Amino acid sequence: MDGDLTFDRIACSSSCPTANMKSLFLKPADDGNWEVDKSDLDSQNNTAFVFNPNLSLALEQQRTKLPIYRNRNDILYLLEKFQTLVLIGETGCGKSTQVPQYLFEAGWCEGGKMVGITEPRRVAAVSLASRVAEERSSLLGDVVGFSIRFDNCTDKETTKIKYMTEGILMMEMMEDPLLRSYSAIMLDEVHEQSQNTDILMGLLKKILKKNKSLKLIVSSATVDAERIRDFFNFNTSTNIHADTATILSVEGRLYPVDIFYAKEPIADYVKGTVDTVVKIHNSEPSGDILCFLTGQEEVDLAVALLQEHSKELKLLPLPMYGSLSNNDQMKVFRYTPKGLRKVVVATNIAETSITIPGIVYVVDCGYVKMRWFDASSFTDNLVVVPISQAAAEQRAGRAGRCRSGKTYRLYKEQDYEKLSPQTVGEMRRCELSGAILKLKALGIDNIARFNFPSPPPAKNLLAGLELLHALAAVDDNAELTRPLGYRMAEFPLTPHDTKCLLTSCEWGCSWEIAVIIACRHVESLFATIPSGELSIKARVKRRDFEVEEGDLLTAFNVYSAYNSVADDKKKQWCYSRFINLKSMKRVTQLINQMGSLLRKFDMELTSCKGNMEMVCKCIVAGFFPNAAYLHYSGVYKTVRGLQDLTIHPSSVIYSLQQPQWVVFSETVFAKKLMMRDLTVVKPEWLLEIASHFYHKTVDR
Repeated sequence: MDGDLTFDRIACSSSCPTANMKSLFLKPADDGNWEVDKSDLDSQNNTAFVFNPNLSLALEQQRTKLPIYRNRNDILYLLEKFQTLVLIGETGCGKSTQVPQYLFEAGWCEGGKMVGITEPRRVAAVSLASRVAEERSSLLGDVVGFSIRFDNCTDKETTKIKYMTEGILMMEMMEDPLLRSYSAIMLDEVHEQSQNTDILMGLLKKILKKNKSLKLIVSSATVDAERIRDFFNFNTSTNIHADTATILSVEGRLYPVDIFYAKEPIADYVKGTVDTVVKIHNSEPSGDILCFLTGQEEVDLAVALLQEHSKELKLLPLPMYGSLSNNDQMKVFRYTPKGLRKVVVATNIAETSITIPGIVYVVDCGYVKMRWFDASSFTDNLVVVPISQAAAEQRAGRAGRCRSGKTYRLYKEQDYEKLSPQTVGEMRRCELSGAILKLKALGIDNIARFNFPSPPPAKNLLAGLELLHALAAVDDNAELTRPLGYRMAEFPLTPHDTKCLLTSCEWGCSWEIAVIIACRHVESLFATIPSGELSIKARVKRRDFEVEEGDLLTAFNVYSAYNSVADDKKKQWCYSRFINLKSMKRVTQLINQMGSLLRKFDMELTSCKGNMEMVCKCIVAGFFPNAAYLHYSGVYKTVRGLQDLTIHPSSVIYSLQQPQWVVFSETVFAKKLMMRDLTVVKPEWLLEIASHFYHKTVDR
């Protein structure tokens, strides 16, 4: 660390709108849908858990104690006057559950109309619908229902409040482009800035111009409200009374927050975070501490370092990140035992996704882990980058919830001034082939001129189109191909996975590929075992399934062995081999759901009965753009872009002799760019299957 850990004090009152500590407990539903683990629950950024300190009160009392209750009449008045309402309120203030009920109670669902609420994650849609149905004292699927991929719990006659994923609303736009069955649409959790959110906002802007009776609520915990308002404001004159969009902030309790900056740069922000916590504990009055770090590894390291001080200093260090179990997440919300000071070390899920009671001090490392797409090498990398000023203010606001607080930023004030004002949205930094496929299916031909709230870089759009063209989803005129392109648009998978699955139906190995894809879409097949004797046993058991062909075929071996065990013995079989039983059950559900979707296209799940070379070729048919070869320098290089890569330590190939050619499913950046979910291939397969993409040159 450079110099002593000292801070400059900047006395200020946090400008972040904050809410009272009254949020709703939402029990995450185990709905078994097949993009839950990796798509709906981002282990870095999101959690399905929301803490409710008013759980002991009656439901009606809980509703009246929510901060948004005071704004009920304001919301109804503004929706009568304006077509679009940008609603800003902290996590737990009641936006998602109460606003739809206010509209229902005010008569917005008469005449066969509905209120629709979109959520970025399936778990959230199911959980919120269950909670609101409970508050309405009705059965789920009656007045209140939900619709997610493969599961529609609504009734055409009785459902008035409908929770759904963003993808479902896009599908409904294909059937009814003007959404005439809805009186109001609520886009929830816009601060997550997902690709689907940006696409929906662009589409809804077109719909609102045509359907003047439709109202839109854009809901967020923190967002550039003025930008969103201006995006939906159709008033081109200077007369503000003709505006069609407005903003309402749900006020919460706000206490002053003193902000301190580091005087000198801090080289190791994990160690700097631990040292700052120790200094706060030794010099500041009672109050819990919240620390922000970038990822699970750093959080666990900081917690381990703090535990070394815990007995001497009476600290209670606790981790918080999205992939923790609900029991472990619950620990950070419990009251701190007398005589101890709670220290919560969290990823950026603690910015907006959750509200932790009792926090008085915040330590901000100034960084966040985000996914960025490199158009030159077609790799999607998880990298650590500086946060934005908006994120820094949001983190600081966490210290002012229960009383006056203090925020310690592990960077200089001059560095804060250099940060970007707003966080970069997913549309501007991620791979876009899936988004382009959805827009094409919705009839948007000129993607480059589509009115995105956050327009993506042209090179990313071009890279997405090139990938779809390589996968034969679009033709030379950038139109969806028939039938492949239209079929790919129907599947809730990445274009790579969808191409593998559809190709496997032609080659007679669709069951094997469905198993592999399902295994890729759960968090982990193997149970996480702490270091020790059990960890050694777990690694030994894992070797029974490992094959030199790579990770995807190893995953297939695990499920194939599990599937051959009798149902009453599966639990013991998984326990003795350190395999995650819940993941195995989910893989089974996903395979069945893929089979039901394939049957809609007159396709079936068929097995190639052990022809693993055919399975490997089928993987190549979908992932051939992700091919890499072993360079004479000892590192792997992508065939396209010549990007340097290494094998991720979790891969079964990591400890084996390095193969000459591989295809990978994804990349992760951690000091080096590493490949995950590898399959060993032969170079002639690339020429045979993707001759339009590769051609042979002189040996390197």
